[in-house]
Amino acid sequence: MEKRSIIHMLDPMQNNSPFDINMALDAGFDMLIPYSNVKLDNIHGLTQDAIFSRGPSGVKRTGIFIGGRDLGLAIDMLNASKQAMVPPFEISVFADPSGAFTTAAALVACVEQQLKVKHGKDLKDCKAVVFGGTGPVGIATGVIASLAGADTTLIDHLSIETALDVSKEYNRRFGCSLKGACASSEIDKIRLVSNTDIIFSTAKAGIRVLSASVLHEAKQLKVAGDVNAVPPLGIEGINRNDFGTPVIYAVNAQGAVGVGALAVGNVKYKLQHTMLKLMLETDKPLYLDFRDAFNKAREDIKI
Repeated sequence: MEKRSIIHMLDPMQNNSPFDINMALDAGFDMLIPYSNVKLDNIHGLTQDAIFSRGPSGVKRTGIFIGGRDLGLAIDMLNASKQAMVPPFEISVFADPSGAFTTAAALVACVEQQLKVKHGKDLKDCKAVVFGGTGPVGIATGVIASLAGADTTLIDHLSIETALDVSKEYNRRFGCSLKGACASSEIDKIRLVSNTDIIFSTAKAGIRVLSASVLHEAKQLKVAGDVNAVPPLGIEGINRNDFGTPVIYAVNAQGAVGVGALAVGNVKYKLQHTMLKLMLETDKPLYLDFRDAFNKAREDIKI
């Protein structure tokens, strides 16, 4: 009799995400075991308990999902779990804290696709700014865009020190070239968008980040992507379902188009589903993070 599939969902926070639990169940796992308040030094023991209890055939039906909100900690946990494996007792591990890795991968891939289709350009040809850039999705978006070659700036709405510290930390972690900036006023925002090609809006839900008056000054804007689906939307004039729709308020830009939250969300949902199913279908263990998510998102939208 084939053993049931199990995914151990490790989270450093007080509660596991219901979204991730639903996604894992819909991807085909039979059993979902949530763990909360997990510390980094717990990972080794939890991993070895998971691998040694099922035998060589059972480990193929076992996986670990790492959640939380701290991207750096999630990567550290993934690496700690990988180091705890003892082949042939080895299982797949997928890190997606707050869904940030799959959301950011979907956002950057959608923007990249529109950049190519509408403007014939690559990310490496462009300057990008990430509003809400010091939150989980913003950081992941910035890292992915920077590693893909874009000249990328993370923007915090309150503190230049926060933006610079976050940029420095993730440049060290991943070898990217992020910059940091602060935009606490409309004047700051105008200064930042006036010579940028790409705008990523990843701020908290229900917060209008860019108004029509700011977009008027985005003279070389090519693509703007927004992940906020809760009114008021993050970028004025970009609707939830937009995918390559003209940005009506970027009147001084030539052919600027927008990507809305539901267009990104559709790609993100399919992407997370695919990544979870890969853990069930693979014959060898996988260690999945934002890089794998971005590669898969590019495949899915045919870049």
